Amino acid sequence: MLKQILNKIPRKHLKSGKDHNLPSSAVDEVISASHSVLSNRNNPKDEFFRDKKSKEYENSFTVLYGSLPSFIEVHSSEKRNLFLRKLKFCCILYDFNDPTKNLREKEIKRNTLLELVEYATSANVKLTELEFQEVVSMVSMNIFREFTPQPRENKILDGLELEKDEPAMDPAWPHLQIVYEFLLSMVVLPETDVKVAKGYIDKSFVLKLLDLFDSEDPREREYLKTILHSIYAKFMVLRPFIRVAINNIFCRFIFETEKHNGVAELLEILGSIINGFALPLRDKHKLFLQRTLIPLHKPKSVAMYHQQLSYCMVQFLEKDCKLADMVTRGLLKYWPVTNSSKEVLFLKELEEVLKATTPTEFKCIMVPLFHQISCCLNSLHFQRGLCSC
Repeated sequence: MLKQILNKIPRKHLKSGKDHNLPSSAVDEVISASHSVLSNRNNPKDEFFRDKKSKEYENSFTVLYGSLPSFIEVHSSEKRNLFLRKLKFCCILYDFNDPTKNLREKEIKRNTLLELVEYATSANVKLTELEFQEVVSMVSMNIFREFTPQPRENKILDGLELEKDEPAMDPAWPHLQIVYEFLLSMVVLPETDVKVAKGYIDKSFVLKLLDLFDSEDPREREYLKTILHSIYAKFMVLRPFIRVAINNIFCRFIFETEKHNGVAELLEILGSIINGFALPLRDKHKLFLQRTLIPLHKPKSVAMYHQQLSYCMVQFLEKDCKLADMVTRGLLKYWPVTNSSKEVLFLKELEEVLKATTPTEFKCIMVPLFHQISCCLNSLHFQRGLCSC
């Protein structure tokens, strides 16, 4: 599928036969100079200086790209060196908020990123430690960034905060998507040596990756979900750390901010993780259910992630039916009083919970359960009455 996408994307190549003979030191010098001018996007005071310098480097940029041939144009013994030079080249950053700036350079970088993805997925190359270091450095340079919140008009309906506008789309996505594809291919390839990779895909890298889940762009969160799940599957040493880090994000969301864009995606990952828990369940997993998953029913925005949350609850019950008492009493504890829409969601989840509950466990919870259901039956809200029936 990835190769089909790559083949459909048009590429613009700059040809300069003489430039192919430039020494690698000259190329690296141009890369370093361009990078120092263009990548410092966190210092607005130097914007005028950067614009002036970037124009001076346009000719150097042309020489740079001409000096980097495609992988099919070089001997196999030179491909690893070319791979490193292209990685350094892709560390150059541009301002995508202005669609009129550096159009040619952006297209050149995009084509180079596509070449890297194609090379990584088709060459079956086992990366050395130096190469993997450069891979992580390039990926980090491109994807790790601070999000600038955009003013958005919201409206409140039945206590739920609903977004009026469409999700914010990152203007840099045409480049970011290819970088994410490249990172994903590096993680899932069988040739990737975990012993080498774990020195660079470490706890610090995972934390920065988790911070990106707060992106407003749903396309980015979808890629992050796939990549993090692949890291969890391949790097066993990071599994406890990833679970604790996700738990911390949820606790901060529940008890402090109640604002996070990636709760649904993180819960999707957890649903798969819970499904793989060994039996009998460990106490720390039961504590996670009690102290984190059940309190996730508290925030007003629960409708945004309730489907994924309900799935996680059912997964725990399928692992251990004795948890039905804890789950049901937890739902009753956070049962909404004045929010009819939220109450309908709780009734639907309660139905799924009861399906996974044994008769023995049901006897322990039937008194408080039927008391709450009777309240719903007496409600004037037609949906609550129908769901209760």
